[in-house]
Amino acid sequence: MELSNYTFQLGTHREKKVIWIKFPYNKELQKQLRDRFPSVSYSASNKSWYLADLPVVRKHLNINQTLVGQKFFENIHLINQQAFIDYRNQLLMKSYSINTQRIYIAEFAELLILINDYPINELTPKRLKDYFLYCVQQLKMKERKMNGKINAIKFYFEQVIHRPKMFFDIPRPKKPSTLPKLLSKQDVKKIINYTGNPKHKLAIKLCYGMGLRVSEVVNIKINHIDSSRMMVHIVGAKGKKDRYVPLPKSILLELRSYYKIYKPKEYLFEGQYGGSYSKSSLQQIFKKAMRKAGITKKIGIHGLRHSYATHLLEAGADLRFIQELLGHYSIKTTQVYTKVSHGHMSKIKSPLDSL
Repeated sequence: MELSNYTFQLGTHREKKVIWIKFPYNKELQKQLRDRFPSVSYSASNKSWYLADLPVVRKHLNINQTLVGQKFFENIHLINQQAFIDYRNQLLMKSYSINTQRIYIAEFAELLILINDYPINELTPKRLKDYFLYCVQQLKMKERKMNGKINAIKFYFEQVIHRPKMFFDIPRPKKPSTLPKLLSKQDVKKIINYTGNPKHKLAIKLCYGMGLRVSEVVNIKINHIDSSRMMVHIVGAKGKKDRYVPLPKSILLELRSYYKIYKPKEYLFEGQYGGSYSKSSLQQIFKKAMRKAGITKKIGIHGLRHSYATHLLEAGADLRFIQELLGHYSIKTTQVYTKVSHGHMSKIKSPLDSL
C-alpha cells in the first residue's frame, strides 16, 4: 500500500474520532487499503472510507501525533500558556511514561484553567493550600486522587521553575490501608477455561503464570522470550526497571502453537493495526471471562498478579524471591501478601472450637 495514493483527514463519525481516507475510485487502491487494514469501514453518507483515530493507526499512516494534553491548551489563559508548555516539555525531557504525562498534565491544566488570568508563578503556599482544601471539601476528592494532584503541581514548582522543596510543604492525606484483592486457584482456573480465544487465553495465563502487570504482558516482544533458558525478559517495567521471570513449563507447547497460528511479527500479542495489544482490551476480556465463570468478586485483571504472589507465598516461596519476581523496589510492598495469605492463619485454632 503506497501512502502517496491516499489523502488523510482527521474528523468525527457517529460521535467517534476517525481518520477519513480519500482516493480516486480505483478497485486496486480499494483492495490494497482493505488488505492492509481489514477493519476499514465505508460511510455512505460521507462517501468516504475511514479508520478509528488511534495512535497506532496514525503511526502507520505517518500522521503527526497530537501532543499530550493539547485539548486543554485553548482553555488556558494566555498568561499561563507558556507555563503549560514548559511543564509538558519538562515531563518529556525527564522521559516520564505517557500515562504519567497524561495524569500530571490533566491535573496541572485543571489548576491553570481555574486560576484563569492569575499568573501561576505568583501563587503563594497559602493559596495552594486553599486550592487543595477546596478539592477535598467541595469536590470531595479521595486520598489517591489528591496525592496525584499534589504530585503533579509539586512537579511544576520544584522541577520546572526550581523552587525549593520546602516551598511546597503541603500536608498529605493519609492513604487508606487496603489489602490486595485476589482469587482462589479454582477461580483462576475457571476464568482461563471461560476464555475461549487462544490468543486471549494465553495472555490471561501469562498474567497469572508470571505475575505480570497488564502493561508488561502486552509489551512482551518475541525476542524477549528465551525458551532455552525458560525465561522472559520484562523490559522497561514500572519505574523503568528490567527483570527476568521464569516462563511456566506448562505453557511452552501452547506458546509455540500460538506462534505458528498467529505469526506475530514484533510483539507477542499484536493489535488489530499492528503494534502492541491494547491494555483496555485485555482488561475487558478478563471481565467478560469473570462474568461467564459466574465470579462476582469486584476485582480487575491486576488481581491475577496479586493471586500469583499470594499463591507462591502459600506454597512456601521466600518473600525476597517473590519481591524479585514482581519487580518491587521495597520488600515492604511485597510484605502485604503475608496479610492475605491463609498459610499461617489456617493453623490457628479459635478458642471457640475448644469450648
